[in-house]
Amino acid sequence: MHISEAQSTVDQWIKTIGVRYFNELTNMAMLTEEVGEVARIIARRYGEQSEKESDKNKDLGDEMADVLFVLICLANQTGVDLEEALKRNLEKKTNRDKDRHLNNEKLK
Repeated sequence: MHISEAQSTVDQWIKTIGVRYFNELTNMAMLTEEVGEVARIIARRYGEQSEKESDKNKDLGDEMADVLFVLICLANQTGVDLEEALKRNLEKKTNRDKDRHLNNEKLK
């Protein structure tokens, strides 16, 4: 699925099943909450914290999809074409960092 298709699919889901978008501030709070859930899994599964029994069955991919869903909602609400924004962002990073990372001794 292309990003533009994902934006359209989420928009259709919101309008048919979700009834309407939550306002932008609510979605921003929800995005923060979902990112926190991803961080919790990463910190416990791959970091130094021990994983609680109740967290061992959490699906990291599902939690990342929750983040993506809310991010797409925010993009739709604010008129951001994420596919174009990502293309521009990658071009910016490429121009800015093309030599920086290659010359970084810490990455060798």
